[in-house]
Amino acid sequence: MIKIRNANERGISRTGWLNSRHTFSFGSYRDPQHMGFRGLRVINDDRVIPGMGFGEHPHRDMEIISYVVEGALQHRDSMGNGSVINAGDVQLLSAGSGITHSEFNASKTEPVRFLQIWLPPSSTGLKPRYAQQARSRTSGGELELLFSPDGRDDSIEIRTDAYIYGTKLTSGNDVTVELAKGRHAWVQVVTGAIDLAGHELVEGDGAAISDEEMLKITAKADADVLIFDLK
Repeated sequence: MIKIRNANERGISRTGWLNSRHTFSFGSYRDPQHMGFRGLRVINDDRVIPGMGFGEHPHRDMEIISYVVEGALQHRDSMGNGSVINAGDVQLLSAGSGITHSEFNASKTEPVRFLQIWLPPSSTGLKPRYAQQARSRTSGGELELLFSPDGRDDSIEIRTDAYIYGTKLTSGNDVTVELAKGRHAWVQVVTGAIDLAGHELVEGDGAAISDEEMLKITAKADADVLIFDLK
C-alpha cells in the first residue's frame, strides 16, 4: 500500500526570514490526519534568508536530523559544537536529556534550504550526542546508508529503529529498495521527480509505504531522494 503526501498539501509557516513547509503537524500547523508516520515525526522543508535563523532554543529526547539541500547552515550548541553544514552534508543532534542549540544561515548573501527531520528515540534521558558527515550522494542507482541504529557502513548511529538512506539519481536511472517483513517506509523527494511503483512524485512529495516487499524508484528527472526504513 502506497499513500502519497502531495507537496502542495503540506502545512505552511512564514515569517520575514523563514519559509517552511511541514509534511506533518508542527508548531501552529495541526492536522490530525498527518501527525507523523510510524517512527517519523517531523519533516520540515525550511528556507532561510541570508544572515537569519533560529536563535538558541532547547530540545530533549528527540533525534534531530538536518540535511542541507542548498547553501550552508551555521550550527552552535551547548555541548560546545560549532560548525558549518554545507549542501549535501547530514547532521545528527541527539538531544537526549537536554540540549540548547541555534541554527543560522551561514551566508550573508545566499539563502539556505535544509530539511529538518525528527524521530523519537527508543530510550529517553540519554547523554546528548552530535555527529556530522559530508556524504558522497552517489548517483546511478546506488543507495547510501546515512543513519542506522548500529552505525554500519560508515553511517551515523541513531538511537531509534530506523535506517535512513539517500540516493541521487540522474534522469532514467533507478534504484530498488527491499523491505523486510513487517517494516514500513517513507520516501521523500528532496529535488527532482521520480516514479514510485507507478506513482509520479515531484519535489516536496512524500509517500507512506506499508505491506510492500520491494520498491522501484525511477528518476523522471535528476532527483535527490531520502528513504526511511521504519519499524
